[in-house]
Amino acid sequence: MAEQVWQLPFGRVHEVVRAAGGLAFVGGAGDFSASGAIRHAGDLAAQLAGALDNVEAALGVEGCTLADAVRLKLFYAPDAGMSEWEILAAVQRRVGCDPAPAITANPVPLQPFDGQLVQIQAIASKGWRNGGDIRVVREAVPGDHAALFDKPELTRGLRAGEFFSVPGRTAADGDAVSTDDGIEQTHIVMGRLKDTLGELGATFQDAIKKEGYYFGTTMEQWAGMAATRASYFREPAAPATVVPCHRLSPDGALTKVEVLGYREEWNGFDKYIPREDSWPKRVWDWPISVPYRQGSRLRGAIWTGGQVPFEPGFNGGEAVYPGDLIRQTRFTMSYVDDILHGFGATSADLAMLVCYFTSDGSQAMTERFLDAVADCVAGPLPPITCVAQPHMHSDDMTVEIWGVARG
Repeated sequence: MAEQVWQLPFGRVHEVVRAAGGLAFVGGAGDFSASGAIRHAGDLAAQLAGALDNVEAALGVEGCTLADAVRLKLFYAPDAGMSEWEILAAVQRRVGCDPAPAITANPVPLQPFDGQLVQIQAIASKGWRNGGDIRVVREAVPGDHAALFDKPELTRGLRAGEFFSVPGRTAADGDAVSTDDGIEQTHIVMGRLKDTLGELGATFQDAIKKEGYYFGTTMEQWAGMAATRASYFREPAAPATVVPCHRLSPDGALTKVEVLGYREEWNGFDKYIPREDSWPKRVWDWPISVPYRQGSRLRGAIWTGGQVPFEPGFNGGEAVYPGDLIRQTRFTMSYVDDILHGFGATSADLAMLVCYFTSDGSQAMTERFLDAVADCVAGPLPPITCVAQPHMHSDDMTVEIWGVARG
């Protein structure tokens, strides 16, 4: 097990970093001490700095530094005194490298642990800045916020060798959104992602993971935007995770989408890299026709789609154990196991878990949830990001979990 450089305020054994497929994964790093205490209660700026220090400390276990991060993802308290622009600027200053990593910052109304205001997840590739194929898509920071940044540019797409990251995009131009229609916004977002991928020499078909967020708490609200997103992919497409959000920046944004993937350069041309799929018959299907797969293996890493407690082997969208978080969590983890087994892997091979779960906002609820997850993992918990939610897709469905594993 990796050296415990800091820990979550959770009593069971867990790791803060693991490697898979040449990448290092850090779970939800907060401003935690070696004993799991929040060091700067009530101070988002200080917690942000402390969490970034902890990301770098964890990456150091795998021989990486913060400069090796290809993608950083933050979940922050939106009413704690820092705007999203201020957060992005602070992260870029702390990394201190050009190009900056791909950074996604998501406002969330709840945090998993008492006193916490931010958590940060990282994916790093050791030494990528010294590699031969680095491509970056940049966008100028709007003038109203430019003074916050040492260099007023955002990384809208980054390719570090074969691996690429396109951070979360909304339909906003600066601080304004031109339409209040979710489907129209989705087309704007997907068009922007498509253009960025093109500048990186890639397409949606090269994605290994799609993540997204939308306003809505019913399947009907989900379906229209889901079908729109899916229309930009063809089968077999990347594993996907899309969950409800309850805040987005700026106000008026209704959805946000990001992608990770791989593309190789071969004889001077960019090429698709074939991957293996796993979709055991027991694992559920979507209630509308979409092209995504449930699990893909590429370059020594297994990526799963977001698993939910839908009825097994069926596309009816009916939840098992409706509204019961603990039973649904255990059931959902059984789907993760099924997908991993399709590649000859087990939960002991997990390098990262990302979990969205319905919560009352208390640390006690997070601990109950983590106990349920830990009971389903062979060995210590891998690096884990726990995003507490006031509400998930419906009253019946309380959890969604996806992961990356060594394979």
